[in-house]
Order: sequence, then structure tokens, then C-alpha cells
Amino acid sequence: MTIDSSSPRTRTGRAWAALVTAGAFEVGYALSVNGSAGFTDLVWSLVAIGFFVLTLLFLSIALRSIDVGIGYAVWAGIGAVGAALLGPVFFDETMTPVKALWLALIIGGVVWLKLADSPALGRRAEKSGGRVSAGAASMEL
Repeated sequence: MTIDSSSPRTRTGRAWAALVTAGAFEVGYALSVNGSAGFTDLVWSLVAIGFFVLTLLFLSIALRSIDVGIGYAVWAGIGAVGAALLGPVFFDETMTPVKALWLALIIGGVVWLKLADSPALGRRAEKSGGRVSAGAASMEL
């Protein structure tokens, strides 16, 4: 049994750092799976397996402190957006304005999920009876 003497804020910060790292490895996994041509290219296949192990390792570390629904959504969002943005860089793929619009919505959703998991936002919600205002947008908690 390990005793973690760090503050909850530090643990949460580390968890979010692990989650972002897991998302980056997820992007690498998605791109390398594409490069492996259905796991027929040995080098790309081995790279994909390495990224797969790393993304799951960092995701599991993050989920120690972040709710699974929030963590999984953020992880998948980072992976989807990253793969969509880097696919045209590394492969013969295109980025259209419509794809860019939907990716922007995913990014916005990931940002709002992070804000919803913020302890400061939770305290403000408790003080205001469940209603939180952030800039021009507001939400019920």
C-alpha cells in the first residue's frame, strides 16, 4: 500500500497530465495502425503495439483520479482530433471545412468536460445553487 502525501490538486493535475499523454499516445496508435496497412507491415505494426500499450498505461493512471466517463471522452476526443489533424500530414487524407467544424466541436466538448471536472467550478456551483456561468455560456450542474 502506498500513501500519497500530495495534495488533491496536485494529484488531479498529474492525472490530467497523464490523460493528455495518453491522448497523444492514442494519436500515435491510430496513425501507426493506419501505417501498418492492416498489420501487414512489421515495423508499423510493432510501433502500433508500443503506442497501444503506452496509451492504455497512461489512461489507467489518469483514471485513478478522473471519472471514467470524463476521462474516456477526453482521451477519445484527443485521439480523434489528433488523428484527423495529422492524417493529412502523414497520409493521403484530406481536411475539409466541414470536418474542421466538427473537430472544433469535439475540441470544445473536451474543454467543457475539463472545466466540468474542475474543483473550482464545483465550488462555484455549490455557492450559486447549481448554476455556473463561464463567460457567455452557462450550465446547470
